[in-house]
Amino acid sequence: MTSDTRVVALRQPDEVDDPLTAVLRNGARRLLAQAVEAEAEAFLAEMRGLRLPDGRERLVRHGYGPERLVQTGIGPVPVQRVKLRDRGAPSEAERIRFTSALLPRWARRTRSLDALLPILYLRGVSMGDFQEALTALLGPEAPNLSPSVIGRLRDEWQADYTRWQHRDLSARHYVYFWADGVYLQARMEPQA
Repeated sequence: MTSDTRVVALRQPDEVDDPLTAVLRNGARRLLAQAVEAEAEAFLAEMRGLRLPDGRERLVRHGYGPERLVQTGIGPVPVQRVKLRDRGAPSEAERIRFTSALLPRWARRTRSLDALLPILYLRGVSMGDFQEALTALLGPEAPNLSPSVIGRLRDEWQADYTRWQHRDLSARHYVYFWADGVYLQARMEPQA
């Protein structure tokens, strides 16, 4: 059986071949993995003195959580969370837990991307166009921000704004200036 080598795969119109972004994503994935590993090792080193009655260490590594995509400014970056196990917790309330400061347990987007969403909304991007706008910015694996998700985020932003509007200002003193002026430009005069 022979194969036809004259078949050429054509690039799709919405497909962008960007090797620089691919290199950046791979580098970001490796750096993030190294940083989370170092964070877990530092936490374990801090807890080395905790021992079980039989002498074994109370806190041990317990593999990795499932890989997930975190949306960043350069697109999705796959990450895995380091898991640690507390072997000697007498109760659930007394269990020692490791939570990464770099990679919180339920984080799906970076803070900079979370800050971008309200700006896009305030600039007039409609709720139905978020997916298309983020696909153009972050690539085809952009987060699934359906209109219902954007609506939920908008409600959260509105609640934050309402809390901000009704905050107590009585404990602070504010100094302000009120300036008012009129600019007249007479046609015959050389100066206004």
